[in-house]
Amino acid sequence: MSCAVASAVVFAYHNVGVRCLSVLLAGGVDVKLVVTHEDNPAEEIWFASVRQLCIDHGIPVITPANPNTPEVEALVAAANADFLFSFYYRNMLKAPLLQSVRRGAYNMHGSLLPAYRGRVPVNWAIINGESETGATLHQMNVKPDNGAIVDQFAVPILPDDSAHDVFVKVVVAAELCLYRTLPQLLAGTAPHRQQDLSQGAYFGGRCAEDGRIDWQQNARQIHNLVRAVTRPYPGAFADLPAGRLLLWRTRVLADAGVSAERGMLRARAGRLEVHPAGGGVLQVLDAELAGSPLNVADGLELPL
Repeated sequence: MSCAVASAVVFAYHNVGVRCLSVLLAGGVDVKLVVTHEDNPAEEIWFASVRQLCIDHGIPVITPANPNTPEVEALVAAANADFLFSFYYRNMLKAPLLQSVRRGAYNMHGSLLPAYRGRVPVNWAIINGESETGATLHQMNVKPDNGAIVDQFAVPILPDDSAHDVFVKVVVAAELCLYRTLPQLLAGTAPHRQQDLSQGAYFGGRCAEDGRIDWQQNARQIHNLVRAVTRPYPGAFADLPAGRLLLWRTRVLADAGVSAERGMLRARAGRLEVHPAGGGVLQVLDAELAGSPLNVADGLELPL
C-alpha cells in the first residue's frame, strides 16, 4: 500500500485500536500522538494493548481520564496534524478536538452504519438476531456515529456465533476497511456519503443486569442473549430457588412450539434442555448453578 505522507493524532483502544493503528503505521502515516485508556482493573483485559504498541514504536502516548480538557486539547493542537482518527476509543470527543486537525476527523465504528449507532454494536446486533454486521469508517462530528460514510466492510453473524466470535471478525473488517480506503483518504479522493439516519437507530450501553433472562421470550431470543453476553462478558442469568443460573453456551433445538414442559429446565437422555414459556426448546451446553458447573443428570428438574 502506497500512501502520501500525512500526520495524525489517534484516539484508540482495544483490538480494533491496535490493528487500525498498525494500518496507519504500515501506510507511512506520521502518528504524532496517541490517546488511549488506562486498563480498568475491574475489567477482564482479554484484548491487545494500544499503549504497548505505542511503546514498541516510540510513539508518544497519554492516558487521560477525560480527553476533553484544555490540557489534552492543547497537546492535540500542538501536534498540528492532518487527521484525527478514533479507533474504539470509549469517550466522545468534543468540537475543540475534532476541529484541531487540518483535514478531518474519522472514526471506525463496529457496525454497518446507519444501523447500530452508539454503544456495544456487536452485542446489540447479536441480541437482535442479525445475520450480518461489519465496520464503518465515517467522518466525525459532535453527534455520535452520524457523520458521512467513507467505507464499510461487512462480515456474517452465524447462528451460534458468540459476541467474541463476531468481534474477532469485526476487528478484521475494520483493518481491511481502513487498509482499502487509507490511500484515497490521504490523497483527498475518498468518497463521503451522507447517512440516512432513518435506516438505523441509536443503542445505549449495557450492564451486567441487562443479561437477566426473560423466560417469556422464545428459545431463539434467549439463545441470542446468551451468545451476546457470554464470556468474556458477565453472562446471561436467572435467579432460581436453587440459586443463580448462568447460561454460557446454548443451542436452539426448536424455534417455536410450546411444550407441556414449558417453564422447566430438565435433564434427560444425557441432554440438558430449557423449555421457556415463550416457546421452543434450548439445549444447554455450558452452565453454572449457585456458583458450580451444572451437571447433566437424569431426573434433574428445575422450575424457571
